[in-house]
Amino acid sequence: MSSVFTKIINGELPGRFVYRDEDVVAFLTIEPLAYGHTLVVPVQEVDRWTDLDPAVWAKVCAVSQRVGQAIVSAFDSPRAGMIIAGFDVPHTHIHVFPAAKMSDYDFSRALGMNETDPAKMDEAAEKIIAALANT
Repeated sequence: MSSVFTKIINGELPGRFVYRDEDVVAFLTIEPLAYGHTLVVPVQEVDRWTDLDPAVWAKVCAVSQRVGQAIVSAFDSPRAGMIIAGFDVPHTHIHVFPAAKMSDYDFSRALGMNETDPAKMDEAAEKIIAALANT
C-alpha cells in the first residue's frame, strides 16, 4: 500500500509543493512547527533513510540544504532546523523549518492540521518558492 507521501507525490492527495524533480520533492507539512515547515521526501518510497541508495540520500540532503537556505531567507530566520524522525509516515522525509531557539524543535508544539491558516500556508509556500528561485 502506498504511503500518504506517495499519494501526495502522485497527486492523489493535495500538497503545497515548493520543489520537485524526478527524485526528490518538497512540500509543506500539514502540522507545522512554524509556517514554512517543509518536508523533503525522496520520490522512491523507502521507509528508513539509512536504507536509501547513497546517491538518492545525497540528493535529498542537497535539496534539504537549498530549502533550508530558502527558509532562512524567506522568513528572516536565524537558522533552518532539520530533523529526521520518520515515525509517523513510513517514507523517508526530512523536516526543514524556521528556527530561532531549541524549543522550536519541539514537535509537541506543532500546529494541528485544523489550526493552520490556509492563507498563511499558501503564503509560506509562495515565499519559499520565490526564495528557491534566488538560490
